This record gives sequence, C-alpha cells and structure tokens, in this order.
Amino acid sequence: MTDTADLRPDRMLSVREVFGIDTDLQVPAFSERDDHVPEVDAVYRFNPDVTLAILAGFMRDRRVMVQGLHGTGKSTHIEQVAARLNWPCVRLNLDGHISRLDLVGKDAVVLREGKQVTEFQEGIVPWSLQRPVALIFDEYDAGRPDVMFVIQRILERDGKFTLMDQNKVLRPHPFFRLFATANTVGLGNLNGLYHGAQRLNHAQIDRWNIVASLNYLPADEEIAIVQARVPSLADEAGRKLVAKMVAVADLTRKGFAAGDLSTLMSPRTVITWAENVEIFKDPALAFRLSFVNKCDDAERPLVAEYFQRCFDQELKESHQLSPGSQP
Repeated sequence: MTDTADLRPDRMLSVREVFGIDTDLQVPAFSERDDHVPEVDAVYRFNPDVTLAILAGFMRDRRVMVQGLHGTGKSTHIEQVAARLNWPCVRLNLDGHISRLDLVGKDAVVLREGKQVTEFQEGIVPWSLQRPVALIFDEYDAGRPDVMFVIQRILERDGKFTLMDQNKVLRPHPFFRLFATANTVGLGNLNGLYHGAQRLNHAQIDRWNIVASLNYLPADEEIAIVQARVPSLADEAGRKLVAKMVAVADLTRKGFAAGDLSTLMSPRTVITWAENVEIFKDPALAFRLSFVNKCDDAERPLVAEYFQRCFDQELKESHQLSPGSQP
C-alpha cells in the first residue's frame, strides 16, 4: 500500500455546493486523489440526514455508524462522501473469517537480501490508524466477539492502540476516521433475516458518537437511480416500466413489515431486475430470475400477486393459474 502518512487535508469544501444540502458547513478535503480514494459515482443519490452524519465524522472526528436494511447503500454512502472529499478510504468486511491477527498484525516470514527473516507485519487497523484514512467496518454486527474487543479501544476519542507483540502504543493520525455499517445495531438476528448477526456488547455500541439510520428512498428517487443504472430504460417508456417495478418492490417491503414475507426487494434487487430485463426483454422472466426464485415456495403465490397488481399479468406461481401454465 502507498504510504500516505504525511498527507493532510489542504482545502475546505462547501457542503451546499458539493452535496446540495442547505447548510453553511465547510468540510476538509484533499486536493489530490490517492489510490485508496473511491471512484465518484455521478448518479448516486445522497440522503441529507445521513450525509450530514457522515460529514460530521469527517469534520469533527466523530465515530459514525450507519444502520439500515440490506441494499439501502450504507457502505456506498460513506464511500461516495469520501470520494467527493478525495479522502483515502479502506473498507473491511467483518465476516466470520476475519481474526484478531488480521486486524492487529502477525509475524510473517519474508525474504530480505536472499535470507528468510521473521518480521511483524501490521494489520489493517494499525496501518489505517497511522494515516489519514477513513476505515469502514462493514457488517459490524457480524464480527466475532474476540475481534470486536480489538476495536473497542480505538472507538474512544484519541483512543490509542497497543501492539502488545511490539510493545508499542500507537497514537491515531489527526485525520484518521472510523465508520461502520450494520443491519441490526447490535441486537442480533431478532427477525430471522440476518443470520450470523451477533448481539454486541452495549458498552461498545455506546462508544459510537453518531448512529444514522438509512431507509429506502422515495419511489421517484429510486426510479431515477434505476434509470441511471440502466440507460436503456432512461426514456419515458422505461420510466413507466421502472415505476411498476419499484411498486412491486414496495409491496414486498410492506409484506415483509407485516410478516407476510420472509424476504424483500432491496434497491439493489430492483437494479438487478432492470438489468435482467435488458437481457431477456421480458419483465416477468427477469422478475422470476431476479427475485421469485429466491423466495420460499409457500410465499411465491403472494409475490406473484404483487406482480399481477402492478403489471396486470399473471405469473405461473399465481394461485389463479393451473399447474404448468406459463405467464
């Protein structure tokens, strides 16, 4: 990884001009892009409240967690803010295979001048801590307890990090920033939707300065995003089709909230459906391949009913068609 320890933000950006939010806030930014800066997504739609929460993290070194259902764009939201600030960003998924050694570092055998020597190779946490990097812990509530306690100390303001193997205490870089995304805010897999989510130590959750909630976008904005992602649907006819698709997605979300469905369509799924429509030229077939086949067999008739309401077309999964019938 390129050494960025000497970099500092060297300009101030207007939040109003860059993010279109009605505020006089100014946020520090970098003039030059680093290899670790995410690519700018020109069509990304920012949620104003969540954007302000993330910007507070960059401006005032707040520890910010973004919580919400899957597919709402939590991690992407943080990355896209960082992209517009040219702020180096490292994203780490806390899956079950991430160990304490991966975060802290470990001894490794390396080749030096033709000889094998044992050296300590620092993990992603000490590497990031010493640089102006925004470190994002993805799927924060899926981390193992032993891994989570490694993180706990750096959650505090000016939290130092001790490398016991090296007898070193690391001080955080003045422009190191820490973010996390989670589906459940540490409450575990209460509704059965997020297998592998852990109940987190409340003392650790308490150390996050800001917890922002990111929900699904209004229908008009979701339609605009899908059209931007799939240019072949960018015309008026495409908008009418995408509006029906978003309406189906909204019904699945309401069905999930009411307990009628065990899964729902995220904006990511709607975009996938639109991309598959581009391939197969058939919304019904694309819907089946994108979502219906992911559903439990007992729930497919209800999903087919949602489709029929919005498209006025029966699917073979509908109760109203005889077995073996095609849409």
